[in-house]
Amino acid sequence: MPPRKPKVNQSVGISAPHSGLLCGVLRGFCNQPWVRLSPNTPFHRLLGLVRSAMSLILYNTLTRRKEAFQPADPARVTMYVCGPTVYSYAHIGNARSAVAFDVLHRLLKHTYGNVAYARNITDVDDKINAAAKAQNVPITAITDKFAQIYRDDMAGLGVLPPTAEPYATAHMGEIISMIGRLITSGHAYAAEGHVLFHVPAFADYGKLSGRNMDDMIAGARVEVAPYKKDAADFVLWKPSTDDLPGWESPWGRGRPGWHIECSAMIAKEFGPTIDIHGGGNDLVFPHHENEVAQSVCAHGGAPLARFWLHNGFLTMDKEKMSKSLGNVLLAHDILKTTPGEAVRWALISGHYRQPMDWSDDLLAQSKKTLDRLYLALDQVKHIEAVKADVPAPVLAALNDDLNTPIALAEIANLLHKLNTAATDAEKAQAKGELLATGALLGVLQQDPAAWLKGGGLKGDAASSSVDAAHVEDLIAQRNAARKAKNFKEADRLRDAIAALGVVIEDRADGTHWRMAG
Repeated sequence: MPPRKPKVNQSVGISAPHSGLLCGVLRGFCNQPWVRLSPNTPFHRLLGLVRSAMSLILYNTLTRRKEAFQPADPARVTMYVCGPTVYSYAHIGNARSAVAFDVLHRLLKHTYGNVAYARNITDVDDKINAAAKAQNVPITAITDKFAQIYRDDMAGLGVLPPTAEPYATAHMGEIISMIGRLITSGHAYAAEGHVLFHVPAFADYGKLSGRNMDDMIAGARVEVAPYKKDAADFVLWKPSTDDLPGWESPWGRGRPGWHIECSAMIAKEFGPTIDIHGGGNDLVFPHHENEVAQSVCAHGGAPLARFWLHNGFLTMDKEKMSKSLGNVLLAHDILKTTPGEAVRWALISGHYRQPMDWSDDLLAQSKKTLDRLYLALDQVKHIEAVKADVPAPVLAALNDDLNTPIALAEIANLLHKLNTAATDAEKAQAKGELLATGALLGVLQQDPAAWLKGGGLKGDAASSSVDAAHVEDLIAQRNAARKAKNFKEADRLRDAIAALGVVIEDRADGTHWRMAG
């Protein structure tokens, strides 16, 4: 079969080059400080239609501006995102990165079809070694356990699995080979069992992060070592004692530095250059800066990535969430009490590049919003949805650097369209558009009745929220009392049901119930 062509919104009737010009004019007008227009005005919706005919626009950290994204090969878009170091549970800030790039993954699949997406597992690290020693277990007991927990937790947030999940320990041959090439080219050197990258040998070092050398040295908290030629030089290989994991190499038994692992895995999976490299803002320096230096020098000057994307920090009380500060919330724990879709909705309610302050109120509001959406879908469960395209305004928002807040606002418009539809045909169309939008954003993936009865929780958390059989029995008793015109007993049973946190609705097709939101 021929390669799948990128989708273009045909209803607009404007060619991409002309739409780019027109959209630029319209966007410039909308961005003027004296213009205050609601996202729901006809003007903004026209802008959305025009934008949807354009290519994807992404903010590139490397150039510090938005750019039109065009993959090197439209038949195979390549993306690599830094995954977890599997020594403990992922916190909700880590989950934000996974969810943000999942939205991009879904959008790329929607547009191009074939996306080669790798998210690595770092399974060799001093934190892993320390955890294994503290628990007196083999290192693989730590890495296997937390790698699977990470996969399960991310799946609970609606994150699609990557097409590849390379492990650092499975790429030692590639790592050692790349280090050898860097030594041969004069960009690295061996010293006292270590191999270090010589930063002054790469003239573009600092270009990605935009830092000068003094700032970079301070920001990296560089180790002062007598074998370093320059204070900024960083480790590619380090020796291992007998009690630590190690691999034989030309420089002795040892293990790799963190940065070289990703460079080697990207080269093995994709070759020298990929379309998109992503991660959190905290990885720009030193991790991604060092990746660039290693990869460019190892591959004769070829760029590592054409686009660099980074998501903003998650904060609590305006302070960055981090394990070192002790202010972390684990995604694993949140998912025990909150539906994954509600957590996901909260995470995409803000723009991925901006800081987000995490709170219980944010989660509660996200859950209530989904409750309203699922209630509306449950009320039209008898109507089969039309197989609809994602509406142009939704695609317009996502094509504008993944503007998920605007995309979620468009869901509110679609909900209004569904609730005010006059005919079954209109309801079928509105329902189809709402479900298509939800699928692209990774929400509205549950059965509406199940969501409303279990709150979207899964497994033990769902079963512990309410005894469904008990609720059904009380409803049957109430219906029997009403039929016998024993309204006092019916009222008593209604109150008993309400005491369980259950809301009942008497409809033409029977009594329906859901958990109170």
